[in-house]
Amino acid sequence: MESFIAERELLYSLKGESTRKRLLIRVGAPYLVDKKAVNFNVSPGTTACEIEFEGLPRKFTEEASYGVDSIQALALATDLDSCLKRLNKKYDLFWPCGDPYFDG
Repeated sequence: MESFIAERELLYSLKGESTRKRLLIRVGAPYLVDKKAVNFNVSPGTTACEIEFEGLPRKFTEEASYGVDSIQALALATDLDSCLKRLNKKYDLFWPCGDPYFDG
């Protein structure tokens, strides 16, 4: 991702392990969706944001959200908990201070 507008730093460990590693999450700048690049109908102004996860054993970028405009796409992209709950099935997540990201 070339242009990002927000980031969050966390720590993670594999479930059952104690070694914690850095996880950097970046939210990309909103961009207009090219209707030729997707397999669904888009209205003029449809916008998307990507989320990039750096630090996991395999770096990946996820098409995070589509919105009717850039504000909606950005709001959906910055609501990271749904993505992090999927990761939490395999990894324990922590704030940089060491506190658990999710309660319980």
